Amino acid sequence: MDLSHLQVNYVRNLKQLKLQDLKRVNVFFGANGSGKTSVLESIHLLGMARSFRGNSIRPLISHGETECTVFGRLKAAGSASGLNPGITVGVQRKLSGDVNIKLGGTPVRSAAELAEHFPLQVITSDSFELLTGSPAARRQYLDWGVFHVEHRFYEQWQRFQRGIKQRNKLLRRGKITASEIEVWTRDLASAGTAISDYREGYFRMLEPRFLSLMAELAPALDSMELRYRRGWDKRLSYTEALESSMEADIGHGYTHVGPQRADMRVLTGGYSAAETLSRGQQKLVVCALKLAQGQIMSETGGSGGCTYLVDDLPSELDEQHSRHICALLSSMEAQVFVTCVDARDILSVWPSETELAVFHVEHGEVGIVKGTAF
Repeated sequence: MDLSHLQVNYVRNLKQLKLQDLKRVNVFFGANGSGKTSVLESIHLLGMARSFRGNSIRPLISHGETECTVFGRLKAAGSASGLNPGITVGVQRKLSGDVNIKLGGTPVRSAAELAEHFPLQVITSDSFELLTGSPAARRQYLDWGVFHVEHRFYEQWQRFQRGIKQRNKLLRRGKITASEIEVWTRDLASAGTAISDYREGYFRMLEPRFLSLMAELAPALDSMELRYRRGWDKRLSYTEALESSMEADIGHGYTHVGPQRADMRVLTGGYSAAETLSRGQQKLVVCALKLAQGQIMSETGGSGGCTYLVDDLPSELDEQHSRHICALLSSMEAQVFVTCVDARDILSVWPSETELAVFHVEHGEVGIVKGTAF
């Protein structure tokens, strides 16, 4: 689904914003602090009901206001708006923490429903956490891809979260009977095994795509590797791993092994990419990971593709690599929202046959720019 209309009320410095007839590629340019990233953040609210800049609500809502709202209209990619009115999406966040979501005018209880209709890929400065951050960031990346290609995953993931919470609660209590812990251990083993199997199946699809994209983007880095660790001894089933760690679990009051400890590492020449690559090379790796995931979602996911939110694409990249990434995005026929300081940094490298909508952002005001001569 493509986003054709966007209306924003009180998201950071965007007081009132209304954009219509959005294109497949939409460029937002302006000085730092003008509100470009806030436009991407507003679109992210439509797909995830939260910001990609942190969990705190207060800085998200304009100063002096008690709530922010974002409305959008989604339509099938490539369809004319007159023939396909699409579906409306609305998200409201309040300082109180309340969240109101409507899809097609009907209230929905879970942001997961939004994600199914409007899947997103985000490339920002925070995306470097895929390499330099904790394993949790990489698990989240993997799970985002699995969620869109394996629709049984989310149910098992919820089941696992409930199970490990209850099991850890029992472990912290101290004096427990074997029968008490066995119930939650058995359920945890079942859900954890399913989650791990889904992740490993997805990783087998992801790895060759990532390596192929890296070969295009950075052929000099010819010794790239992508490795996945499931979170327990690969020689054991998850049931066996839980049994073998029971004494340690009771002693420390939490579950030591399982998919909650899984990780994915990017290596070059056998060494961590986070420690050996330059900042520009790291950005190429991050882009390759996001593009590989987007390709899989487009080909195997029920949503039929994803929308890319790319903040400050030219940063850390030379013109040649910017051009290559733009060409890859264009070949995927994904809808793209991209920001930059100078519009020429995008217009000069995007494939010329693509129709772009160009917007100037200044002090929270967004205006469309006619023509592409700068």
